[in-house]
Amino acid sequence: MIAANDLLPVAHTQKPYGIRGELMLLFSRREYAKLDADDYFLEIDGIPVPFRVEEITFVTDTTARVKFEDVDDEQTAARYARLEVLLPRGSVLAVGEQDDADWRLFIGYTITNQYGTILGVIEDVDDGTINVLFIVRDGDNEHLIPATDDFIAAVDEKNRILEMYIPEGLIEE
Repeated sequence: MIAANDLLPVAHTQKPYGIRGELMLLFSRREYAKLDADDYFLEIDGIPVPFRVEEITFVTDTTARVKFEDVDDEQTAARYARLEVLLPRGSVLAVGEQDDADWRLFIGYTITNQYGTILGVIEDVDDGTINVLFIVRDGDNEHLIPATDDFIAAVDEKNRILEMYIPEGLIEE
């Protein structure tokens, strides 16, 4: 079974389309729509569940109609509406270099500061404003850390650790 930390969100399911059990997918980036995936994972009650793609038809550069195996009618498809769609981290990385960094690739990474102190785990990314922020959870504490190349000192992909230079006063200790 694949771990949730090994998956990245790439889309959301929308309403069912037609009577054959198709669902509309809304991709968060054009690059994600270009990925050739045989399976997508839908997050159901916090658990990533694999669904085999039977047929996919692109409507725009960020939307598609998808028919999953064993989802054969509108009622069944409706159960899977408004869910997060995930793909394995490796297949998302295969998209290649993009014009702007996709900070979501670091979800699940542990952040340490320049002194080796663990600050927490990146739980999510807030990219709703011009200043993208890592949402870092450390127990009951939540930190917002700017996601910028200027703060990154080192990336350990094997151990999933992101070492960052954290300016004094940014995080209250």
